Amino acid sequence: MSLDALRGFDMFWIVGGAGIVRVLEKFTGSSVLGGIRAQLSHVEWAGFRFYDLIFPLFVFIAGVSLVFSTRKSVERHGQLGAVRRLLTRGFLLFLIGVFYSGGMSAGLDGIRWLGVLNRIAIASTVAGLLVVFLTVRTLAAITACILLGYWGLMQFVSFPALQLEKGAIAEEIARTGETNLHRLYLSTSSRVSGRYDPGYNLANHLDFQYLPGRKYDTYYDPEGLLSNLPAVATCLLGVLAGFLLTCTSIPAARRTLLLIAAGVGCLTVGYHWSFQFPIIKKIWSSSFVLFAGGWSFLLLAVFFQIVDVWHYRFWCRPFVWIGTNAITIYLMSSFVGYPKVFSRFLSQELQARMGGSGEILMVVGGLLVLFLFARSLYRRNLFLRL
Repeated sequence: MSLDALRGFDMFWIVGGAGIVRVLEKFTGSSVLGGIRAQLSHVEWAGFRFYDLIFPLFVFIAGVSLVFSTRKSVERHGQLGAVRRLLTRGFLLFLIGVFYSGGMSAGLDGIRWLGVLNRIAIASTVAGLLVVFLTVRTLAAITACILLGYWGLMQFVSFPALQLEKGAIAEEIARTGETNLHRLYLSTSSRVSGRYDPGYNLANHLDFQYLPGRKYDTYYDPEGLLSNLPAVATCLLGVLAGFLLTCTSIPAARRTLLLIAAGVGCLTVGYHWSFQFPIIKKIWSSSFVLFAGGWSFLLLAVFFQIVDVWHYRFWCRPFVWIGTNAITIYLMSSFVGYPKVFSRFLSQELQARMGGSGEILMVVGGLLVLFLFARSLYRRNLFLRL
């Protein structure tokens, strides 16, 4: 149950939790809520806030879940059957991700091929395939190799010395007179390496050259091609945590301590590595993987100890409702919007009369709709399985 509760806690901040904190801080002016609200937004580039943990935590949790689901699949269907199931699930989740990002509504050139759900599909599929065939020690070694290999690529492979940002491109066009961006890019003879600025790093440049369709940041994508590699490492950290959780020969309290130790270790290494390879979510840097992974280990330890060891579960039921149907809750939040559903119960005239109180009521009402919807699915055993 701790895993479902943690997944629901993670999703809660995406689909409603952050919104209510922002609205309450706006109308109360509380400095405490202001500090919390500041943590509920992403950093522009380098750095780390709580909201930057939401996505990697979900990928980490997917890795923990793989240990349970893949073991069961191998026992029931053998290795070949488990592989088939992983590939089918990954393909379907990838298609849902494309649909979530707009599908073909803007034509073939407007398809966003890589996004949040696509990254989860890729990372969990690759990590799952590794789990089917490899031992825990080998998985740990592969995780380390991925992080070091990604750093090596980003540090030593050169790319054209052109920053893929609108201002820098405008200056270069004015200097050279070349208005075609691709010709301008190919004509840039000087090359650099080991740079980690926005639009001026290997990952962003590979997206510009090889990622088809629409990019989230015009010239590159925060869920781009190369950064899927360290995302697999994030998922594998979750796999390692999952193997520890299922190791019943180790007492539960000791498992909690080992999760805490792993978390502190990842945070320490990630922090010190960040002085050379900065913590940057948008390129999923190796230091970001370890720093976010460290917090993920610690949160899993807290939830495991409280929910599964001490059996204090009354407080986390709403999170469990969300966590057992996380993808459904996420999709419905985008396609429908829970505050929008609640607005059907209030006239526009009443909302206008209530002023700021009406905005707070809308957000709280949206959360109520969210919890009632999640609870209804849970009580009827309706779960979206891929």
